[in-house]
Amino acid sequence: MLLVDTSVWIELLGGRVRGAGPDQLALICTCGPVVQEVIQGLRTGPDADEFRLSLLALPCLCDPIPRSVYTQAAEIYREGRRRGYTIRSSYDCLIAAIAMASGAAVWHRDRDYKNIAKFTPLVQFPNLSFPL
Repeated sequence: MLLVDTSVWIELLGGRVRGAGPDQLALICTCGPVVQEVIQGLRTGPDADEFRLSLLALPCLCDPIPRSVYTQAAEIYREGRRRGYTIRSSYDCLIAAIAMASGAAVWHRDRDYKNIAKFTPLVQFPNLSFPL
């Protein structure tokens, strides 16, 4: 599975990057925090409504999110801070915990995940990650 982070959806919706290839599209999934972040940032209109429906049709990991995933996200944040990494978004910790609990790789454009992967088993999708 390939969990697409909000940072990539923003780039895709803005036309600033091409999407995944056909092999990757079959693997794409989402999770509750990504759905919230993406939908709250959509502009109004028919295109947004259509995209919203498409996003909601994707497989959703950890739905509902177990309490253990929240505590793992908190531990990611605490361990990062202990090791000197500034994780700017606790949502990124939660998304990383969901990905790890589900065995998914994260497609992102966000340095938080690069830092999280330095001290956790988080898998980043190498062919689709972006230089920061």
